[in-house]
Amino acid sequence: MTYRIQEVEFIKSSTDHTQCPGASLPEYAFVGRSNVGKSSLINLITERKNLAKTSGEPGRTRLINHFLIDHSWYLVDLPGYGYAKVSKAERNKFRFLIEQYLLHRESLVCLFVLIDSRHRPRENDLDFIRWLGHQHIPFALCFTKTDKISNITQSKNFSVYRNTLLQEWESLPPVFFTSVTRKTGREEILEFINTTNKNIMIK
Repeated sequence: MTYRIQEVEFIKSSTDHTQCPGASLPEYAFVGRSNVGKSSLINLITERKNLAKTSGEPGRTRLINHFLIDHSWYLVDLPGYGYAKVSKAERNKFRFLIEQYLLHRESLVCLFVLIDSRHRPRENDLDFIRWLGHQHIPFALCFTKTDKISNITQSKNFSVYRNTLLQEWESLPPVFFTSVTRKTGREEILEFINTTNKNIMIK
């Protein structure tokens, strides 16, 4: 039976990792470039229309947002990175906020790195992925907006990503393909989280 979220509760927004809720439950965080479709994907996964605020203006998420899911795990909405229409100082501030959370949050189980499937690898995405590897932070790749391109283009773009990463990595992390319009990818992501949580309980 496919796992579906029953209860969602917004807990708090934090300006840095020291303000986050107690690290007593497993956490799954979502991050990506601004305008990658992060808020829409979170709403799709939770099946709540306005849980994460979507906007035509990228870069609206500026805090670490914790949502308690079924009283058993946290979904964490992190700020986007790489938004060109804010100052370099502001971009660096968001980057520092994200990195400090990732480095110090012991309850983080997996970071979902969202990537726009319409584009070939971008250097700041690759730099961020490399940094995660160097810091031994567990992550998964989540390709968004797959309804915006053909299957052929999607396959070509992913092949470039795969070949680029395999030049430096022995194997790829978990990979998911999502479309909010087609409502695809939700079941796979939730099944991954549910199975991971069960394995944590067994350990």
